[in-house]
Amino acid sequence: MQIDPRSFGNFYRVLTGVVVPRPIAFVSTVSADGVANLAPFSFFNAVAPDPPTVVFSSSRHAGRKDKDTLTNVEATGEFVVNVVVDDIAEAMNRTAAEYPAEANEFAIAGLTEAPSSIVKAPRVAESPVNMECRLNRVIDIGEGDHQHGLVIGEVVLLHIRDDLIDGHRINHQRLKPTGRLAGSMYCHTADTFEMVRPVYEP
Repeated sequence: MQIDPRSFGNFYRVLTGVVVPRPIAFVSTVSADGVANLAPFSFFNAVAPDPPTVVFSSSRHAGRKDKDTLTNVEATGEFVVNVVVDDIAEAMNRTAAEYPAEANEFAIAGLTEAPSSIVKAPRVAESPVNMECRLNRVIDIGEGDHQHGLVIGEVVLLHIRDDLIDGHRINHQRLKPTGRLAGSMYCHTADTFEMVRPVYEP
C-alpha cells in the first residue's frame, strides 16, 4: 500500500501510529499575567547537544481558543520540559483536555509546582527530570486551523533525581519513562536491550 498524506483521510493517525514510541514533553509555562499552565506534547525530541536543544510541536488553536502553551512560550520566551515517567502518567493524561486559560492544570492533575532556578515557569516536583529552557525560535508549520508552532528551545539547566545518574550514565530501569503510541495507547520503556555501535576500520 502507498499512502498520499494529501488525500488520505486523517493521516495523523497513521503518522502517530508508525513513529513510535515517542517521548512526552510535559511542558510547564507561565503566562504574561503569571498564570501557570501544564500540558503534554508527544511531538517532542532532543535535536542537538551543543547548545543542548530540544523541540516540541504544538497546534496553534484548540477549537475557538489559542493553545495556552504556545501563547505563553511566545510571550515569555521560557518553558520547562518535565519528563513523564510511569508514576505520573495518569496525572499527565488528566492535563490533556482543552481547559480554559485560567485553569490550573497542576491542581487538576494533583501535581506540585516547584520553583525553577533560572526561568519563571514552575517545574513538576513529581517528575524526576526537569529541563529549564529558553526559547530559541518558533517555526510555523502549516496554515489556518491546522497550523502548528515548532518550538525550539535551549536547555539552560537540568534537574535530575540523584539516584538516576552515575557520571553521565542514566539508569533507565529506575527512570521508567513513558512512551506515547497512537490513539489512547502508551507503553512502558523499561524492557530494553543493548547493541554496541560498530566502528569502521579501513
